[in-house]
Amino acid sequence: MGLIFAASASLVACGSLNGASTSIASIVTPYKIDIVQGNFVSQEQAAAVTPGMSRVQVRDILGTPLLSSIFHADRWDYVFTFKRQGLAPQARKVTVFFKDDALERIEADALPTEAEFVASLDSGRQAGKVPVLEMPPESLTAAPAPIKTVEPTPLPPLPASYPPLEPVAR
Repeated sequence: MGLIFAASASLVACGSLNGASTSIASIVTPYKIDIVQGNFVSQEQAAAVTPGMSRVQVRDILGTPLLSSIFHADRWDYVFTFKRQGLAPQARKVTVFFKDDALERIEADALPTEAEFVASLDSGRQAGKVPVLEMPPESLTAAPAPIKTVEPTPLPPLPASYPPLEPVAR
């Protein structure tokens, strides 16, 4: 009888521990890194691309396309995604169309400027407290201590001949 009571008590204890660990796990969330994938294209880059440019010129400005297909040889796709914990994912697409190796047109989602994109990378992050300098500024401008030079000691002379790398056959 005592054995049955001990077994049922341990099962009840396991169930309550499981419920406690689940409630703790729902409070604590793991850290998830920011995920940046693809080619970021800014407003400035898209504005610099003009019809009539060659493929090489477009590649110099926008970078290598993320997607280029043999089935769509006259089309390059630049896809960019940015995922950050707690924020909605950002996704942008820029498509470049060529005709006879010259840029015909460019189609793009609303693109941010470079400054706006850099500001979005830092949004939501709290700046830490700036550490206090441990060395007073006067000592930073003071004359440095003289450097002590040490004369190198000469190495022993090398042997006149080295032993053979392979055993000598006799």
